[in-house]
Amino acid sequence: MSNSKKIAVILAGCGVYDGAEIHEATLTLYAIVKHGAIYDIFAPDIMQHHVINHLTGEEMNEQRNVLIESARIARGKISPLSKFRSADYDAVIFPGGFGVAKNLSTFAFDGVNLKVLPEVEKAIKDMVQAGKPIGALCISPVILAKVLGNVELTIGQDQGTASSVEKLGAKHITTGHGDIVVDTKYKVVTTPCYMLDANIVQIAEGAENVVKAILDLI
Repeated sequence: MSNSKKIAVILAGCGVYDGAEIHEATLTLYAIVKHGAIYDIFAPDIMQHHVINHLTGEEMNEQRNVLIESARIARGKISPLSKFRSADYDAVIFPGGFGVAKNLSTFAFDGVNLKVLPEVEKAIKDMVQAGKPIGALCISPVILAKVLGNVELTIGQDQGTASSVEKLGAKHITTGHGDIVVDTKYKVVTTPCYMLDANIVQIAEGAENVVKAILDLI
């Protein structure tokens, strides 16, 4: 497989409760390179909604920047999402984590009345318009449901979230560990990951299956 296949990965911070889910993000990057492609990492240059102590689950009295936090996962090699150009990439992938629902959108607070960050919405619409694939893990398919509407996707088996994405116009498919759903119209590939009670091997399988399906669609 040619190294010319280039995938953008969009992060939402660092840490499951207030940013990007680190296992999902890292294993996505691993799968991309394992299957012969290359990646660049982006995140919005905004303040994250809040900061959660990942040891206690309690909110902390401090502020953090989504781009700076995402740079932890990227080992410093990251660009602001405002610099993303669809013409430069063959596909884009959104790992999950509460940051997707708190920083990239307002789903955690507004449910089906969510707003999606304009930079994120633009990236999704630009890729769809260019006929290029989009991958989404865990809770990330919710933002695709909001932006695209009539798209087939999965968030696993959580009935509340599944109901929300269907109210947004999407068709939800119930899935298990490592399963993917491919919407051929929009070239959208989704998998549940930690929306299920998963272990790290199952996360790796989901991320790898998304990446393989995306490379097949390029």
